[in-house]
Amino acid sequence: MKDSQIELIGWYGAFAILLAYALASFGILETRGVPYQLLNLFGAFGIILVSIKKKAYQPAALNVVWLCIAAIALILAL
Repeated sequence: MKDSQIELIGWYGAFAILLAYALASFGILETRGVPYQLLNLFGAFGIILVSIKKKAYQPAALNVVWLCIAAIALILAL
């Protein structure tokens, strides 16, 4: 995968997590709903990918936990 593609995925990840937070904060999405959890799951994945590529392991570790929480919450929401 090209560096530019990884960068784009990383930016998507940051955008998705912020979008999930904003939509939940304004009552547009429920935090226990599938769309909210999917935004968090794929957002965390994007940040993990770009963090590992850049050898920034702290945000990668944080987002591994974030992804696990989103995955478990998604399973419970289904």
